[in-house]
Amino acid sequence: MQTKNDIRRSKKLSWLLRHGAGEEGLPMDAAGWAPVADVLARLRMSRAQLEHAVQTNRKRRLQLDGDRVRACQGHSAAGVPVTREALEATWRAHEGDAPIWHGTSRAALESIAASGLAPGRRTHVHLAAELESVVGKRAAVDVMLAVDPGRVRAAGVTVFVAPNGVILARRVPRDAIVGLEPMTKRSRRDVDALRAIFSFAS
Repeated sequence: MQTKNDIRRSKKLSWLLRHGAGEEGLPMDAAGWAPVADVLARLRMSRAQLEHAVQTNRKRRLQLDGDRVRACQGHSAAGVPVTREALEATWRAHEGDAPIWHGTSRAALESIAASGLAPGRRTHVHLAAELESVVGKRAAVDVMLAVDPGRVRAAGVTVFVAPNGVILARRVPRDAIVGLEPMTKRSRRDVDALRAIFSFAS
C-alpha cells in the first residue's frame, strides 16, 4: 500500500524522468535512461525509496535496471533528450487487430474529427488495450475513442507497446478512429451528438 509520501516521491520521480530532465540538468540517454546516483541526488531520495517508488507505481511506468532508471513512456517531446527512434527501439510492435482506445475531452473532439490524433507535447499518442484500462489513458476522461490498429498500420504508422502495456503511435489518422464510448454522465446523455461529430451511427 502506498502512503502519501510514497505517492509524492513517485510523482516527483515520474516528473523528473518524463518531463524535467533538461530543467534539472539530469544526464539522460536517448531512450530515457538516467544514472540512479544522479536521480537520487536531485530528488534527495534513498535507493530503497526509489526502488519502492518503482515497484508501487500504479501505472508501472518506471523501470529500474541496475544503476540506471527511466520512465518507459510518456516523455515530453521537448525538455528531455529522448528521441522517438530510441524509445521505439525498446518497445515491441503491437500486432493485434482488436480496437484500442484513446481517452479525451469533449472539447477536443472537433479537432480530432478533422485531423486525427497527434501527440501534442508528448512524443507519442497514448492508447489503451481495454476500455477500462488503468494504463494508457488519463484518470478522468469524457469519452473513449475506438481506434482500429490495422488502419493505423495501413497508413504507414507503427503501433508499439511499452513495457508497462501502454500502446503508442506517433499519430492516429482520422479514418482509423472507428467508434466513441461515453465515460461521464453528461457524455452518456449527449452520446448521439458526440458520435455525430465523427458521423458514427448511434
